[in-house]
Amino acid sequence: MSRSEQSLSERLADDIVEIIRAEGLAPGDALASSRELARRFEVTTPTVREALRRLEATGVVEFRHGSGTYVGPGSERRLLANPHLPRSNRESVLQLVEARLVIEPAVAAEAARIRVPEALGQLETAASNALYPPEESLRRSVHFHVALAATSGNPLLRETVEALLQVRARDQVEIRHRYNDRARDHAEHLEILTAVREGDADAAERLTRDHLHAIRDAVLRADFTGGAQ
Repeated sequence: MSRSEQSLSERLADDIVEIIRAEGLAPGDALASSRELARRFEVTTPTVREALRRLEATGVVEFRHGSGTYVGPGSERRLLANPHLPRSNRESVLQLVEARLVIEPAVAAEAARIRVPEALGQLETAASNALYPPEESLRRSVHFHVALAATSGNPLLRETVEALLQVRARDQVEIRHRYNDRARDHAEHLEILTAVREGDADAAERLTRDHLHAIRDAVLRADFTGGAQ
């Protein structure tokens, strides 16, 4: 679709995204008010609100009641979750685990080889996410395995892992419910963290693979009553 074929609100949504990029705004940063944006683009406030609702649907912006509009986590994603996916079942959850098995062990090895200092500090913080309930852990700033990918220093690897977990967020919650030994999950994250911190790529790859195999086994044993087996 060319820009001329887009609706006014679609074009305005694109323009707002360009503002976010041009001003270097990050998730959590405040965006100008609807009234200010309307003045800037010489359109009506309702048109701005329609554009913002489009962006809210994909997580590019977030509305906070009584506070304003903020940049959302979707502003940095290339792949977006479909909010209307069917309920998770054993097959869909296993698809996610098996996809992660293909990608994440190699990413962990690369993280151990590169060890970006700032990302390593974030990885240490994210290791405790395993101790929180499934839904709460997803709301935390950085998922452990996303932070692990970031430690590789390759933004595309980080984006790939994050997109995978976001696109299949319901299945990821199911994984956390099925692999529900939080102490074990945390301990395994700490082992991976230690291997990365020590620059042991082979150990980081093996530990990540073992961790994901354990998750896969838990999913295979789980009772998915009411869903596909």
